[in-house]
Amino acid sequence: MSHPLLERVVVVLVRARNSNNIGAVARAMHDFGFRDLRIVNEYRVSFETARSAVDASAVMAGAKAFESVAEAVADCTLVVGTTAVGERALEHPLHALVEAGALIKAEAASDNGRVALLFGSEKTGLSNTELSYCNFLLTIPMYEHEDVRHPSMNLGQAVAVCLYELVRTAGVHTGVGVREAAAAAEVERVATLLSEVLEVTGYKRRHPSNSSEEQIRRLVVRMGLSAVDVPVWMGVLRQMLRKATSESGK
Repeated sequence: MSHPLLERVVVVLVRARNSNNIGAVARAMHDFGFRDLRIVNEYRVSFETARSAVDASAVMAGAKAFESVAEAVADCTLVVGTTAVGERALEHPLHALVEAGALIKAEAASDNGRVALLFGSEKTGLSNTELSYCNFLLTIPMYEHEDVRHPSMNLGQAVAVCLYELVRTAGVHTGVGVREAAAAAEVERVATLLSEVLEVTGYKRRHPSNSSEEQIRRLVVRMGLSAVDVPVWMGVLRQMLRKATSESGK
């Protein structure tokens, strides 16, 4: 499914050394529907090796290499750096991922908006020079263990978490794996047939206090039936009705 967010958010890896990590980033992008990967890296071998990333060959095939951050973000209207914070003296506004995600989605939705997400080296993160290109920084809140001074996340994991946050509430994958809700008339058909089944089986006679027409309808509405659920439930209830009618006639 095409969505402006997927077209207007680019992932920029700066000095990523490990080809496996680059491949993991490409796979995360593929899984969430993002395609624009840019790499600023003097380590050409890592870039070439990562082209074999499992299930992300299309992302890697379209990846672009740049000699500087300036070139990689030249067409972007918003540049966001990622950081684990630690003891670094910050000279940029810092937002937690949820807050940053809202700002990123707003920019991507604007006319001609394009957002670059910068991820630094696995060992050192983004340098102060690289951060100078950023409009603001984002950080992924993490649990602080007593024996870990600066908690950080694997590069591939960090990219995956950030991209998930962007698609989580943006409606990017609406309709993918989500079934169409049943129309009110279809829901009413199920409620009517269920009421008939309860009548024939004697349930209404034994439990009159919780089997009124309104109660049954509310019960069915709360089920949140999809369009494909309705014929299934209708078939089940008809079978139950036939069975109950047959047994009552014996």
